[in-house]
This record gives sequence, C-alpha cells and structure tokens, in this order.
Amino acid sequence: MTLPLSFFVLIAGTPGGSESGFEILLNRSGINSIDLPRETVTAEPGTSLRLRLLNRGAPIHITLTSSNADMYTDFYHENLYVVDESLLTIPIRKDCREGTFDFDIISGYGVMKAQLQVHIAHLPVMRPAILEEYPLQPVSHGRPHLLMIMMGIALILYCAWLYTYNEVLNIASFIILIVGALYTWYRQQ
Repeated sequence: MTLPLSFFVLIAGTPGGSESGFEILLNRSGINSIDLPRETVTAEPGTSLRLRLLNRGAPIHITLTSSNADMYTDFYHENLYVVDESLLTIPIRKDCREGTFDFDIISGYGVMKAQLQVHIAHLPVMRPAILEEYPLQPVSHGRPHLLMIMMGIALILYCAWLYTYNEVLNIASFIILIVGALYTWYRQQ
C-alpha cells in the first residue's frame, strides 16, 4: 500500500529528536536525491544519534562518511543499500565537548552529495517546579508557646502532688494540661 506523497511530507517535517531519529528522504524529489531534515540535528554526549533513511523510489546505494567526527564518535564510514527504510545508529562519546561535525551522504556512486551538520550539545534538563511547603512543626517566634508553659506548670504541680499527696494539686495539673491542649487546638488556623 502506498500512501499519498503529502502524507510523507508531513512525516518528514516533524521534528525527529533523539527518540525516533532524524529522517533523511532518498529519491523523493528526483533520482538519487537526498533530502535532509529541516530541523537542526542535535545529539547529547553519551547518547546515540539515530538517522532514519527513508527511500521513496527504486532501491539505492548510499555512502555515509564523517571525516571530522573523531572527537565525538567512532563512526567513520558506512555503505548501505536502502530498499525501503534503514536505521543507522551512531553512538556519541560520553566524554566529548560541545561542537559540530559533518556527515557526507553520497548517492548514485558520487553523482549526488549532501552534507548534514550534527551539533553536539548538552541539553538543559527541565527540573520540576518546587512547590513551597509549609512546615509541619510550629515556627518559633522568640517566646515560649502557651501550651509548653502550661505543660511545665502541670508537671510541677504533678510532681508536688507525688511528694505531698494533696489531691488538689493532681486535679489542678490535669485541668491546666487540658486547658492548654484545648486552647492550642482551637487557636489553629
């Protein structure tokens, strides 16, 4: 099944990116023609550059060379016979710097030649926005919290009850502790 040419033009116009690859169309506008992607071909160090070679005509022999890519990749030369579609994966070195190198694509045994410039760049990492979180503990304002003061008074009254066995001190410490907890509970916003 062959789809209309306009559908293939739409596919070729979409940005490839490193996930799906950059598309190079062969035999689309003429015999042995090479149509390069319109977007900038970029790769990140430590990843792979993927070139999808799509043939729109008769099977074709092509040669891919990169004479100035020694700093970026071990790829140098490849001869391919493309019937319909072929995928060429070129590993990029991890320790390379940012820069550019050229790919020469030759078809028709030297009749047609196209040069593809590849940019090596560290792509910025999108970091998620940090939402401001409220602290789980109360923030100190320089004076003791009322609940802490009431707990201290209740502790002193309870210790006094342990030594004297006066029931009024035990009841007072319990009431002060409950009042401090209720005050703090209902004062929350």
